[in-house]
Amino acid sequence: MTPVSLSGDLPGKVRDIRWAGTQALLVDLDSLNAVLALHSHLQERPLEGQVDVLAAAETVLVVFRSSAAARAARPVIAALDVAAPAIGAASADLVQIEVVYDGEDLTEVGRLTGLGVDGVIAAHTDQVWTAAFGGFAPGFAYMVGEHDGLNVPRRSTPRTAVPAGSVALAGNFSAVYPRRSPGGWQLIGRTAARLWDLHRSPPALLRPGMRVQYLAVRELIETSSAHLNKDDVGGPRGSAFPCSLEVLSPGPQSLLQDLGRLGLGDLGVSPSGAADLVSARQANRLVGNEPGDAVVEMVFGGLAVHTTGEVTAALTGASVSARITGPYGERSAPMCAGFALHTGEELHIPTPDAGLRTYLAVRGGFDVPPVLGSRATDLLSGIGPEPLSSGSVLPVGEVTRGHVVGEPEPSTLPAELVKDDGPVTLRFVRGPRDDWFTFNSLNTLTGQEWNVTAESNRVGLRLGLPIEDRAGKAQPLERVREGELPSEGVVAGALQVPPSGLPVLFLADHPVTGGYPVIGVVVPEDLPTAAQLRPGAAVRFAEVDPG
Repeated sequence: MTPVSLSGDLPGKVRDIRWAGTQALLVDLDSLNAVLALHSHLQERPLEGQVDVLAAAETVLVVFRSSAAARAARPVIAALDVAAPAIGAASADLVQIEVVYDGEDLTEVGRLTGLGVDGVIAAHTDQVWTAAFGGFAPGFAYMVGEHDGLNVPRRSTPRTAVPAGSVALAGNFSAVYPRRSPGGWQLIGRTAARLWDLHRSPPALLRPGMRVQYLAVRELIETSSAHLNKDDVGGPRGSAFPCSLEVLSPGPQSLLQDLGRLGLGDLGVSPSGAADLVSARQANRLVGNEPGDAVVEMVFGGLAVHTTGEVTAALTGASVSARITGPYGERSAPMCAGFALHTGEELHIPTPDAGLRTYLAVRGGFDVPPVLGSRATDLLSGIGPEPLSSGSVLPVGEVTRGHVVGEPEPSTLPAELVKDDGPVTLRFVRGPRDDWFTFNSLNTLTGQEWNVTAESNRVGLRLGLPIEDRAGKAQPLERVREGELPSEGVVAGALQVPPSGLPVLFLADHPVTGGYPVIGVVVPEDLPTAAQLRPGAAVRFAEVDPG
């Protein structure tokens, strides 16, 4: 065991370092103080190739730019000897949060703790809480107190909607819900404090290590704020953009995407970005853009746009037979090659012949304001531009001499999706929580086909048993451990397994933390293929070594 020194406390220990895919390590520690020590050290002294570090109840997830960087970091982390203040140590960051204690579960918490209503309020306000780690949602902070007198279980039945500003308890933690969302914590009060505000820098009111003092008040004073979590994409036709595309029809779902937001896991913000990064990069390359310029990602086609100005565009990803109509007649738009759109012309994109997500890039990129350094729409966090709708106007960025249009290229869509002649195989690395499952579960994962269900989206592919399992041999995965897994960081590609035993394969808009065990992680090279799988597609998994 490797010591992680903690001033003011006993040494913490690294219990294990587990692979979380080929580009991330999950460091298992024996105390929250050890977690905070390692997290603080890696934030202040990032390792070579490190792109994100996320603290949780008992673990630290360290994400790297490449598998080589992750392999090199493993022995370095094992040898670290770091020091950090114990929880509750003096800090200059003390945030006071006013609370009206009238929560729906206040009486029940008083009964569970034996303190009564007044005792709960006194216990909550008489101690200083420390923001230990983030997750769940942007601005959500798990706060730990100076004692465990308010240790209560989650509700047996979670609420489908908890109001923003709700002050809550679960286990040894207290938290404030930053936005309206589902939740199973015990509600004891409400606050007007804005835990998340994109017009503030930084947008999160609480960050790991900050201290919080709750203050009981009789009424709340609302603070004024623009409080916009979304950006206007553009105005109606006739706006002052030399070149633009106006959306006539968005299809089932059309979103602006780029390469996403890296390094914001501690704020509860997932990377997001294009689900099929290979196709998005290709679209930008074909029109001479930078790899990170914004593109339109559409599901099952259906997008129709009207052109103002002279525009060079490209379509990649799911194969479509797009048409261009307008004052110059009608013609086809090629796949994986640049083509011109003239003023007054319309581009109509039908349902794909193969694949799920098609990408549209324009020379100069779509010039919308970035949010937290990205123009990506994150559907889970509610960050970034609104989903496109009829009337949305997409300004085209300035074209410079550096925007050299590329030559036509072969499609990046995998051949097995084009042929549609059998299950698609996705490679994965076992762990980090494969020890939560029976030995046969790994054989089940790799030995049978899985079906992509209609409930799948950008958050993840929800997998079910094969539709044509006439012999009834297919079965869900079985756990060998009972109980809850403390929430810990997860990455894109994680195969999280809820109690049903049916895996969920996380995609671009996945939550930054999860409370269900992850049996394996699909390798990054296969995630573009996963993003192109339609509902009803058959999937197989093949295990590979993380090295």
